[in-house]
Amino acid sequence: MTTIQRAVLGGCALGLATGWNLTNTGAIAGQLASSYGVGLATVGLFTTALFLTHVAMQIPAGRAADRFGPRRTGVLALTLLVVFNSVALAAPDPRLALAARLLGGIGTGFGFISGSAYVRSKSHLPFAQGLYGGVALSGGGLALAIVPWAGSVVGWRAPFLTAVAVALGGLVLLLAGPADGPRHRHPRQAHVPSGVLRDVRLYRLAVLFSASLGLSVVLGNWVVTLLQREGGMGRGPAGTIGALTLVLGVVSRPLGGWILHAHPGRMRAAVGASLIGGALGTLAVAAASPPALTVAGALLIGVAAGIPFAPAFTGAARLRPDAQAAAVGLVNGAASVVILVGTPLLGLAFSLPGGGRAGFVAVAALWAVALLLLPSARELAAETGAGGSRPAPESRSG
Repeated sequence: MTTIQRAVLGGCALGLATGWNLTNTGAIAGQLASSYGVGLATVGLFTTALFLTHVAMQIPAGRAADRFGPRRTGVLALTLLVVFNSVALAAPDPRLALAARLLGGIGTGFGFISGSAYVRSKSHLPFAQGLYGGVALSGGGLALAIVPWAGSVVGWRAPFLTAVAVALGGLVLLLAGPADGPRHRHPRQAHVPSGVLRDVRLYRLAVLFSASLGLSVVLGNWVVTLLQREGGMGRGPAGTIGALTLVLGVVSRPLGGWILHAHPGRMRAAVGASLIGGALGTLAVAAASPPALTVAGALLIGVAAGIPFAPAFTGAARLRPDAQAAAVGLVNGAASVVILVGTPLLGLAFSLPGGGRAGFVAVAALWAVALLLLPSARELAAETGAGGSRPAPESRSG
């Protein structure tokens, strides 16, 4: 196995472990509510707690990856995920779970950004970045499919026990990857992260990724509950269909990278079509029946969750070659804010008139809003001729 292949494998393992924690508690929300003696909205706060620190860590994670190296930062992230998921296994106490998830968000925040930076530093191909993003997103989808089955065996501990196992596996593969390369100070590095926060060019990309990742993860946290409560499906089938909303990212995110590289002139159209698909798919899933329509809707959401990834991240990195990881952190952080706010709100919708279906319809409208703010081809790093462009090599400060 080549050095690049080992780096991509290690980075993808880090991304998978990070993605798992995004939906693992939502996968058995009803079971957790019963075991913890709380309502569904409180279970939604388990995800909110994680994303509270996840959001706060985005730009610091980028700075850490730029300064100390993404592999070192990733090892720290996985270690934190092992520790705090283990803490949550102690007892079904909502206060303990909230604390563990709050601290675990440090691990996911550092993990996702450092994994992206690690793959980018070893392979500058948009396809490799898309593959990383696809595997990271599929971690959330796999959790939706596997945690419900694990819940029938180990009960409420399933989200945390499986997260520990996945993080340990990721740690082994990341440590087997190549070490971080030499770090060099960029002449503009002193102006980061404040300069990144003031860079308005990044915000249209942030809106795009907020729809792509943010809305898909919000939906992923509640789709199983919707299909069970309002579609009458069993836990297994609902989990399998729900998983498609995120697992398909393992195909659609590399596909977005391939389009960016091979057909950059079509990138903006592909991103726009994916957002339309996300809106239509969300409406189809909201219907919760018949199963064929629900599956088709989940597939469309999976495509929308993936296509914009490579152009959004590559575009952010190219706009700020002095602080690539920090720029990516800002874009990803915006999506995290959507998850932070949207997950408990969609959970609350289940207790309101119209139930979960009304909440899903509202999310469909947000896909349309993102379409109205679609970035230009240049902002999507798709302004060059056939064959695409290679993003500037990642810079790091020493």
